[in-house]
Amino acid sequence: MKKIYLLMLGLVPTLSFAQNLTDGLMMQKKSLCTGFMYMHDRWTDYWEGELKRENGNIGHVTTQSLTWVGTYGITNKVNVIAMVPYVKTKASQGTLSGMEGLQDLSLGLKYNFFGKKFEKSAFNTFAVLNFSTPLSDYTPDFYPLALGAHTTNLSYRLTAYYKIQQGWFVNASGAYTWRSNTTLDRPSYYDGNEFVMSDEVKMPNVFDVFVSMGYQKGPLQAELNYIQLNTLGGGDIRRQDMPFVSNRMNMIKTGALVMYYLPKPQGMAVRGSAHYTVAGRNAGQSTTLMAGVLYTIKFDKNQ
Repeated sequence: MKKIYLLMLGLVPTLSFAQNLTDGLMMQKKSLCTGFMYMHDRWTDYWEGELKRENGNIGHVTTQSLTWVGTYGITNKVNVIAMVPYVKTKASQGTLSGMEGLQDLSLGLKYNFFGKKFEKSAFNTFAVLNFSTPLSDYTPDFYPLALGAHTTNLSYRLTAYYKIQQGWFVNASGAYTWRSNTTLDRPSYYDGNEFVMSDEVKMPNVFDVFVSMGYQKGPLQAELNYIQLNTLGGGDIRRQDMPFVSNRMNMIKTGALVMYYLPKPQGMAVRGSAHYTVAGRNAGQSTTLMAGVLYTIKFDKNQ
């Protein structure tokens, strides 16, 4: 049965809430932004290598997740960011059963290491160190319905953010992610190039780019964005074969995001986004919708 490489949720979870790993926003000192985000991702067509095709055996593949998110301002220039997603997958046809459970804990440290104010604009740069590791014993050897790759990841990210006084901004961010080996529930495997007598699989690392432009002023944030993810190694899905956990997976997604702070209760915000995969390799052509509610708590009453 033909299957397809699932979107690696643990590599690009940073697009889901305010003051995240890829943007130019920071929480103030002794302030916490926390809440829950719901994601719905669905695809039918996919790329087997560079060949786009449809898989009639499994129909629509749907991934849903509910993620707790939180950003805390240690100082005005240093934030800590955490995420914990609960993921559920299913296929609309065939005999494959979906999976569900906790995926990976993500902890990030974001540092505004340079800032320059001009007469009517400002420029800031950020460095991010992000760590993620599995929270449950899910198997990575069940694509397209696996919850993830079950790897421990360490990402290094740099971001540049430029905003003018009227509220318009541009933002560019890039990251390199190191991934640990993963372990299969079998004593041997074929990775597309050679037969290996081991349950341990060496995983290729990943590079991603995030670019956005939009408007952010007062209670409103709205933007258009571009996301590109490239796996630095790995082979293609072989014809008429199932995918393998270390396959190369590349994708380009475009989308839009809107966030609005409600007048009451003070500190409450709603956020929504939509993204579509416009190009890929060993990836599903998915539509991804996200929606959530966030609340900001200020522990320093003088702010």
